[in-house]
Amino acid sequence: MGNAFIYESLLKKGGLASTTNRLSVLEVIGNSTAPLTAQDVFETLRRSRHVNRVTVYRILELLVEKKLLERISGGDRAFRYGMGGKAGQKNHPHFFCTGCGSMECLRPESIHFDMAAFVRTFTGEVEKVEVRIDGLCKNCLKMKQKSE
Repeated sequence: MGNAFIYESLLKKGGLASTTNRLSVLEVIGNSTAPLTAQDVFETLRRSRHVNRVTVYRILELLVEKKLLERISGGDRAFRYGMGGKAGQKNHPHFFCTGCGSMECLRPESIHFDMAAFVRTFTGEVEKVEVRIDGLCKNCLKMKQKSE
């Protein structure tokens, strides 16, 4: 676990004890290039050791509550999880493929959202901005074009 110290520091920042399961969940998500479903996290952990599915779900919810992870809405009703703001992750948009269900992170500058203009016209308090673009990934688009 090369990033163990980083994940231990994040848990401490969130006011949480550093347990093996919490560290493992952070490591799986932190090492992923794309947001993962709870099932993805569970299956990855289960390959290397015994872990309870309910424990994984509870850890994910706790880490979201502490803002160490962010919960991202998928176009298929399944949430995905990625590193959160307290982990130094910049807010960024995501692309969800309606063909295969994959989700990928997009660069923060790929979409411009003028938060200052929004706040001037909105009287409430913004807690989170989530931008998701749905469509077909390049692989699904190729498959669709082949079948036409």
